[in-house]
Amino acid sequence: MPATPPIEGAVLGGRVHNSITLQHVHPLPPRLVVVGGGYVGLEFASMFAHFGSSVTVLDRGTRPMRREDADVAGVAAAALEDVGVQFVTGASVTQIEDGPTTATVTYTVDGAPRTIEGDAVLLALGRTPATKDLNLQAAGIEVDEGGAVVVDEHLRTTAKGVYAVGDVKGGPQFTYISLDDYRIVADQLTGEGGRSTADRTVVPYTLFLTPPLARVGLSETQAREAGRTVKVAVKKVSDIAAMPRPKIENEPRGIVKVVVETGTDLVLGAALMHVDSHEVINLLAVAMRHGITAGQLRDAVYTHPSATEALNEVLGSLT
Repeated sequence: MPATPPIEGAVLGGRVHNSITLQHVHPLPPRLVVVGGGYVGLEFASMFAHFGSSVTVLDRGTRPMRREDADVAGVAAAALEDVGVQFVTGASVTQIEDGPTTATVTYTVDGAPRTIEGDAVLLALGRTPATKDLNLQAAGIEVDEGGAVVVDEHLRTTAKGVYAVGDVKGGPQFTYISLDDYRIVADQLTGEGGRSTADRTVVPYTLFLTPPLARVGLSETQAREAGRTVKVAVKKVSDIAAMPRPKIENEPRGIVKVVVETGTDLVLGAALMHVDSHEVINLLAVAMRHGITAGQLRDAVYTHPSATEALNEVLGSLT
């Protein structure tokens, strides 16, 4: 469930929303203030900006999407700014006041107080397992400090015969992770019992902006910090001649970035922001799982016009 932050006035109701209630807001808020610059906040910022709202994101970080490489984050932030999203970085929200006609959000930047008014405020500062009122300890089921059910690699809880699947156990909160959780438990109950969370070595994810930003594996920053020797293939979508599909769909924004280990030519990670990137990222994930090299991906034959064929040109730039 969406977390409610310890901010004065951060109480759901009226003009103050979480990611569930904002989906039912009516009428469309002319001005939306998003508290939090994480993936949920940015997806809603993109969505409501395209609906026609004026959106401001109050982000505690020093730049948008600080977990992504700076070049990838820059392209993604520019796409949001293109549709009117405004970012305020280094912002620490201290109070929300839902007044008679608007909501006022008070925040500080470099210690200086500021305010902004909105017709709706989205609290997007994380999610928490809904276990507080379940009295799980009575059944011998342990939870961690954040309220997530403690499980082993086979999703067994601390109570014999009881399993936990989905977001309630913590970890990546994706629908497809919950599906794989089901497979693990089904294998325990009706199969050989060998399947475990350790099998999930390469898990892609997508930030559904317009166009979507899909990621898998290590970023360039993470790879270099880990001491890996890498070469990087990167191009903006608008500069990729062999990728006409985004231009056909009148959406030439985005970037393709693939991080490759120098000695082995294996793909360590990729960031794709373009039309259909949420589909193409699965190809990169399969390649990583099965040791398909960047050269093999580069030389493969792909359908045309497609987004996948960008790999021919982008990976061809590696030296």
